[in-house]
Amino acid sequence: MRFVSADTGGGLLTEDYELVGLIATAAVLVEKPYRTATLSRVRYADPFNYDLSGRQAVKDEAFLAVELAREVKPDVIHLDSTIGGIEVRKLDEPTIDALTITDRGKEVWKDLSKELQPLAKKFWEETGIEMIAIGKSSVPVRIAEIYSGLYTAKWAVEYARENGKAIVGLPRYMSVELRPRKIYGESLDPREGGLFGEIEADTDGIGWELYPNPLVRRYMVLEVWRE
Repeated sequence: MRFVSADTGGGLLTEDYELVGLIATAAVLVEKPYRTATLSRVRYADPFNYDLSGRQAVKDEAFLAVELAREVKPDVIHLDSTIGGIEVRKLDEPTIDALTITDRGKEVWKDLSKELQPLAKKFWEETGIEMIAIGKSSVPVRIAEIYSGLYTAKWAVEYARENGKAIVGLPRYMSVELRPRKIYGESLDPREGGLFGEIEADTDGIGWELYPNPLVRRYMVLEVWRE
C-alpha cells in the first residue's frame, strides 16, 4: 500500500525550555518497506502566534495531506488524530458524540468537522481515497512526525542564520544530525524498526548541539547558532 500521512511537530523553545509555539506540519508519501518517506512537503507556522488548542495543527495536517495526495494518488491518508481510525468524511455530530474521548475533545472535533468533513467527503467522492483519523498507531504518521522534526531543524537553522540563535524541541524519541547540505533524523525507539528521514538544507556556517530536554523526558532539544 501507498500512504500519505501528515503530522505537526517541533516547537520553538525559550531559554528556559518553555514552549512558544509549534513550527512545522509535514505531509509525506510512504511506500514499502515503510521506513522513510519517498516524498515530503512542509507548511511552516508562525510559532510566535500559534493556536495550541490543537485546532490549527489538525487543519494544517488535513489540508496539506490532501494537497500531496492529489499529486501522488495514495491508497489512503492517515492523520495524526487518535479517535479510533474513523473516516473523517463520516464525522458528523452524532458520531463525534459517540467517541470515547473527553468532552473538550468532542467540542474541538465538532468545530474541526465543519471544515474537515466536507474536505474529506469531497476528496473521497473525487478520488475514492479515504482520510482516516488513526493517530500514533500508524507508522506513516510516525514517519510524518520525524519529518516534522527535520523541517523544524531546517527552520531553526534559517532562523539562527538571521537572528543568531534558535532553541527548538524535537518530536518524541527522535534525534537529528546536521550534515553538509542535509539534515538527517531517526527514531530513537528501537521498537520502531529503524525509521529515519533526510531533507536538503543549507547548513554552512551553523553550529549545533543536541541534548535531552531537561524538563520533559523522551524529547530532545536542538540548539543552533550562527558561527
